[in-house]
Amino acid sequence: MAKMSSKARPASRAGAVTKRSFTGWVAGQEATKRTTKARQGGSARRTKPAPPANLLKGISDIRRFFHRNEVPIYFISATNFNLLGADEWIKGFKFITYIDCFDGLHPNLMSPRTEEPHEEFQSIEDINNYLLTHSEVRDYIESRRMSSKSAGKALFLMFDEKTEALAKKAGLEVIFPPAKLRSWLDNKVNTNRVAEKAGVPCVPYVLSPVKHYEHLLAVAQKGKLGIDLVVQTPYGDSGHTTFFIKTQADYDKYAKEIEAEKECKIMKRINCRGAAMEACVTRHGTIVAPLMTELVGFKELTPYKGGWCGNEIFSDTFTPEIRAKARRYSRKFGDQLLKEGYKGYFELDFLIDQDNGEIYLGELNPRVTGASSITNHAVFALSDAPLHLFHTLEWMDVPYELNVNTLNRRWAKPENIDTWGQMVIKYTTDDVQRVTEAPRSGIWRMREDGSIYFWRMDTHRRYVEKDNEAFFLRITRPGDWFYEGADMGILVMRGRMMTDDFQLTERSKKWLAAIRTQFKSVAPGAHGTNGHEHLLEIGGFKMM
Repeated sequence: MAKMSSKARPASRAGAVTKRSFTGWVAGQEATKRTTKARQGGSARRTKPAPPANLLKGISDIRRFFHRNEVPIYFISATNFNLLGADEWIKGFKFITYIDCFDGLHPNLMSPRTEEPHEEFQSIEDINNYLLTHSEVRDYIESRRMSSKSAGKALFLMFDEKTEALAKKAGLEVIFPPAKLRSWLDNKVNTNRVAEKAGVPCVPYVLSPVKHYEHLLAVAQKGKLGIDLVVQTPYGDSGHTTFFIKTQADYDKYAKEIEAEKECKIMKRINCRGAAMEACVTRHGTIVAPLMTELVGFKELTPYKGGWCGNEIFSDTFTPEIRAKARRYSRKFGDQLLKEGYKGYFELDFLIDQDNGEIYLGELNPRVTGASSITNHAVFALSDAPLHLFHTLEWMDVPYELNVNTLNRRWAKPENIDTWGQMVIKYTTDDVQRVTEAPRSGIWRMREDGSIYFWRMDTHRRYVEKDNEAFFLRITRPGDWFYEGADMGILVMRGRMMTDDFQLTERSKKWLAAIRTQFKSVAPGAHGTNGHEHLLEIGGFKMM
């Protein structure tokens, strides 16, 4: 028998791999790898900060968070039109308004019952400042105070530095960027500068002071704008400070207002349609709602040429290319706003050129707007969450995760956009009348002969089902005054309000005429049927 070599024995004893031991060796090596990997992984996990316990992961968590909210949150404004329905998403959300559009029937609306002395209102900011100093409002906020340091949070449609000081004195945190920044962004001249940085195109324009008509023409010629011009002063709304100038006579009508400004926006006049898109700047990106059409300058609705008087939302607004561009421009603009220090709700007006199909930025509204109500009640918002909820979330001191790109893609799908329209109805006659009767807020129905009747009280449009139904929000009350431009109310209906060539539909005209017949008024000095007059009037400035 051959002896085993001297070299073989030690090798075998030292663990040379035999067939029998191979499986165990491999298992051992794999176990070692797993142990090392586990240790490495464990080390990595130990160095990675754990997510905060209150992290909200996605839409469901965000909705639950607000349904369990304990922080008092207020929308303080002339009316609650802009954020109708917000109280249904946020526990503890209350409206504090100067006008009670619902005659005391809204479950979450507080409006002072008594009038207290104040200067004549010149703006909606004045109304908000008045409300913040009103004894009934102060008592109401104090009764809901959450701690000695905080009485809650407050949203406003419009506010100024005085509003901020009054809110702070009341213990309220204003959940919007500072008034100083908002005012700077609201300046139509500055808006174009922000658009340039964002890479969003504007109608060909020049920013310049204007000394006289000849100077205007010289500036326009240098900018290759032609002689058919649109001039905008930095601030103003609903057509008040947008001037269409083709002749010396056109210019002379507005010369005083134009020449008083240090800088105006001078644009080439284009053949355009108006569009609007609302969005919200968040820490995770800019959330973008669908594109809407705008009702502009209808003499049946507003005395202001070029004045906004409503919106429509429907899935095939303009072309797919224009909708895609509007979404892209809004995201880019929102991302630029974040760099400027702004976060939260905003709206962009777009101008769609009918001659070449281009889409241009019109103006920026750094706030909730008159279109917010129709945006926040559309089916995409009800399916996920409305924009105002994401705005409020940014100010709630709670971490959250959200895939903004996924949300934007979902909101762009046709099946997530239902069809609605709203008309903002103003008094268009150039006289003054005292209102003696006014229609109630709620859902109205139309008979076959075109007359209408009040069906039921409701706080927003959700339960409107058919073409013969509409939701009306009354602004002007019995005892108020009619004057040219006074806001009478808002009519909201399912379906389109305009034809494809942007004319009011016959159905819209019938509803408009029917609602107007529900108002009764008398000349000043005549005896009113309600036996009293409101001591105050609101006029000449934006209400919503």
